[in-house]
Amino acid sequence: MDWERGSGAVSGQQLVWESCGEGEALLLVMGLGSQMVFWPDEFCARLVAAGYRVIRYDNRDIGLSGRREGKVPLAKLIGGYLLQKKPAAPLPYTLHDMAADAAGLLEQLHIKQAHLVGVSMGGMIAQQLAISHPERVQSLASIMSTPGGRWIGRPGAMLALLQGRGESREEVQEATVRLFQRIGGSLPIDAEHLRKLVGEAHDRGMNPAGFLRQLAAVLAAEDRTEQLRKLRIPTVVIHGTEDPLVPLSAGRATAAAIPGARWVEVPGMGHCLPPACWPTLWEAILENAGMVSH
Repeated sequence: MDWERGSGAVSGQQLVWESCGEGEALLLVMGLGSQMVFWPDEFCARLVAAGYRVIRYDNRDIGLSGRREGKVPLAKLIGGYLLQKKPAAPLPYTLHDMAADAAGLLEQLHIKQAHLVGVSMGGMIAQQLAISHPERVQSLASIMSTPGGRWIGRPGAMLALLQGRGESREEVQEATVRLFQRIGGSLPIDAEHLRKLVGEAHDRGMNPAGFLRQLAAVLAAEDRTEQLRKLRIPTVVIHGTEDPLVPLSAGRATAAAIPGARWVEVPGMGHCLPPACWPTLWEAILENAGMVSH
């Protein structure tokens, strides 16, 4: 794909982005600890071919975007999350800050409104952007995400997510393949395609501390249910039936909270986006974006 690449100061830090295509903007927001390359070219190409300007970017603290500082008391945060307690100490940043990053990126690119597509933590960021800046959002696609609050996946899946993945390119590739085989459901995972993406992410720069700070922001996030009830935008909520990390009930609760939201279950999909599920995602995203009246 012929990506236009750029970077600029947003919310006091550098955000790196890529854009391809013409037409209405479609902003892709990736999940926890994942760089924008995990929106693969092959996936993005179908959206560009449908007539959209597709924009992907590295969230703060990940990939080539600006890195932050500050340690997080992860054990206390996880304990507080399970006990439904708010964090006692200020965190380096919150999901509100990450949503402000996305709004700032649209401002920097002179985009008044965009269709939002967010996966996992990216879905939370997209939801918060729609809540905080509804004037900037044309439609919302929330994938394998939650409405905030306390949604507990399987303990083994969380432990697998938190395990170290090594340092060398090959170690990180193989550890990530094992992780996705653990949390990816029963749809076939293209291991070679995944190794390619992970290798590219490794070459761009890994940031384990950024992963933990992002996780802290997720764990500390408040329940957005009541705010989601006020949204009046075309919305589709997509979730895999075999997601061990974010339970199917969390996706259903998201869809129930947003007036008129369309609910799409993907049989066999876990907490990843293997090529086998792309046709379902393309159809749902494009149908939802096409519901916007002009």
